[in-house]
Amino acid sequence: MNLLAHAWLSGRDEGLMIGNFIGDFIKGDPAHPRHGLTSGELAGVRLHRAIDSFTDAHPDVAAIRDILRPRCHKYAGAAVDIFFDHYLAADFQFFTTDSLLEFVPYFYDVVQTNQHRLPAGATHMADYMIRQNWLTNYQTLEGIDRSLKGLSRRTAFASGLDTAIIDLETHYTAIGDRFAHYWPALVAHIEAVKQRLSV
Repeated sequence: MNLLAHAWLSGRDEGLMIGNFIGDFIKGDPAHPRHGLTSGELAGVRLHRAIDSFTDAHPDVAAIRDILRPRCHKYAGAAVDIFFDHYLAADFQFFTTDSLLEFVPYFYDVVQTNQHRLPAGATHMADYMIRQNWLTNYQTLEGIDRSLKGLSRRTAFASGLDTAIIDLETHYTAIGDRFAHYWPALVAHIEAVKQRLSV
């Protein structure tokens, strides 16, 4: 669910960006013909999985999951993703050297232009994301709270996400410090992954 991070780590390659965006909707082997992915989209799905694998295994992420688990249980990882997109959006230029207000419309335009390439579930998510301007609203705690509550309504079981903003507010500095340590390591790792993917 860390949509902003996935989008920015794709660079300005549209195929890579679309593949990364739809990564959670592609099950099994992304190279299987049933998915009908272009070479760029295929690389994007693989990049998406590399981001998720690195994130899931990172000790800073594990430490935050431990803080959130009493409230969010198995959804603690989803909460971490959304929290991290908040810190990224709130200080986007520092972490990326790009402007959030320039990057987000660019990303939305890429998604809309390639809407015919999206699986049905991703099309639905993209519509909500753009209409409600999730990525820009991630800058504020109010925007994060809305996203957490929206995700909570879509979970199959009680998730605790609807009140997870309390944990973010309580541990705001500690979680931010963890993000600031994790982010440059992720960026360096993904640059190496891109070299292996030849993108």
